[in-house]
Parts: sequence; C-alpha cells; structure tokens
Amino acid sequence: MKINWGTGIVLAFIGFISFIMYFVVTMNIDSEYDHELVTEDYYAEELQYQNDIDKLINAKNLTENISYKRTTEGLVIYFPSNVDYKKVTGKMFLYRPSNKQLDFDTAISLSNPYLLIPDKRLVDGRWNIKVDWQYNGQSYLYKETINY
Repeated sequence: MKINWGTGIVLAFIGFISFIMYFVVTMNIDSEYDHELVTEDYYAEELQYQNDIDKLINAKNLTENISYKRTTEGLVIYFPSNVDYKKVTGKMFLYRPSNKQLDFDTAISLSNPYLLIPDKRLVDGRWNIKVDWQYNGQSYLYKETINY
C-alpha cells in the first residue's frame, strides 16, 4: 500500500493530537503532577497584598526586627528587644510548600520576649514563616524562608 501526501498529513495530525492528548490526560490523572495553590482563596489574598507591603515597610523601618533560632526544643522566634512583648498581638502562619497538611497557624500571645514552636510540629525541610503582628496600633509583617 502506497501512502500519498494527503494521507501522510492526516496521519501526522492524528499523531500530534494523540501526543498532546496523552500529556493532557497524564497531567490530570497522575497525582505526581498535582500542584495546589498556596492558598484556597487566592484572589481575596491578592486584594490584601498592598496591606502586606505596607506592613513589610513598617517592619523594615524598625531598628530591630524579628529573628529566629533553631534550638533542641524547636524553633524560637525572637521579637525586637525594644518593644514590650506583653503588648504584642497577631498571628503566625507556617507554610510547608511540599505538604499542605503540615501547614498551621497560631495566635501570638507572649509571656516571654520570644515564641517557641515545638520541634514535634516541624519536620525537616523548607518552611515559609509569616508573622503578622501588631504593637501600639501599628502593624508589622515578617516573612522568611527557612530550612529546618
């Protein structure tokens, strides 16, 4: 059987479409390629982004910012020494890019000038820390990516 150029073009189109459909089906079915958004409510978060920028600017204007240190008990978040830690409020969110089930947030209620995140809550690997805190009516934001 001889294939003319018209049949060759049709076979090339069928081959190309099959190739593309294979990848579309593979990406939709295979759980290895599941990539979730950072947050479920992405668009509402985007509208709040300017507020985050303002809080980051406020934090940069501080003489001393938040710092952290890994200890045997866990991760210790130190607040600036020039603020009264009893007046600090807010919340902290820890985001694990590789596993959504490990994400958690906690309210900031300090009895010491630091906040301890227990070692049992954190697994080794990359974490994104976001500390949204207020002091004397002023809002601040601290973001950091760490390898625990």
